[in-house]
Amino acid sequence: MNTSLDLLFPLLTLGALFAGLVGTLTGLGGGVVLIPLLVLGFGVDIRYAAGTSLMAVIATSAGAVFRHKSHFANLHVGVFLEVAAVAGAVAGALAAHHVPKTALEYLLGATLLFSSVLALRAPPEHAAAQDGRDALELAGALDDGPVHIEYSPRRVPAGFALMGVAGLMSGLLGIGSGALKTLAMDLVMRLPLKVSTATSNFMIGITAGASAAIYYRQGYVDPVLAGPVVLGTLAGAAIGARLLPKITTRWLRPFFALVVGALGIEVLWQALG
Repeated sequence: MNTSLDLLFPLLTLGALFAGLVGTLTGLGGGVVLIPLLVLGFGVDIRYAAGTSLMAVIATSAGAVFRHKSHFANLHVGVFLEVAAVAGAVAGALAAHHVPKTALEYLLGATLLFSSVLALRAPPEHAAAQDGRDALELAGALDDGPVHIEYSPRRVPAGFALMGVAGLMSGLLGIGSGALKTLAMDLVMRLPLKVSTATSNFMIGITAGASAAIYYRQGYVDPVLAGPVVLGTLAGAAIGARLLPKITTRWLRPFFALVVGALGIEVLWQALG
């Protein structure tokens, strides 16, 4: 890393604060911003960046849930989908040690660009509650300002399968898989965006914890990086959780696409270079 130690702590803390804020508002988990920041801005090896990012994702999840008390989160949906996500995360973390660095960078860039494109092609805001049997008890409701919304998840098997893929990406790349989780719940299962975001914030900490333990055992968690990153991310997550109930969702999706797409291009450019 070229940055002096005197500047390292404040710069990492500020960058992590922004990542935690973005991660909480969009359900990304912060890792999708942190890893390009560490790799491109500080020259950190992508495996160490992934290990640090997973620690920050846990902080994002804890900060968001603590401040927001999961008001919008559907815990039944989150716990059910985490079965697939944790299995994928463990498999990805075990495989990451054997995957070449350049391949991981290409995979990260492609994942970010794919998430950005999906966000721009979003369908209607939510799926209305359906009559009939809800054996898994996944339906829910929320009050978004003056609007009362009842919803019922669609395509549950497809959403469950995508959570396995999201967990695999989390374990391989350390991104927390919040991007894929939010999009899977929003685009495939057709949950309201705020429900998808809050549920993702709840889920990412569990998924990250499953793979972070493996990264730590393999020596890819550096306390010098993890300390300021976790502090900054936790603060950003707390701020984002305060803002989430007060903002409209209309601008979240294009903001999501812009941030993720720009970072994806930067990561791919770095890999090509």
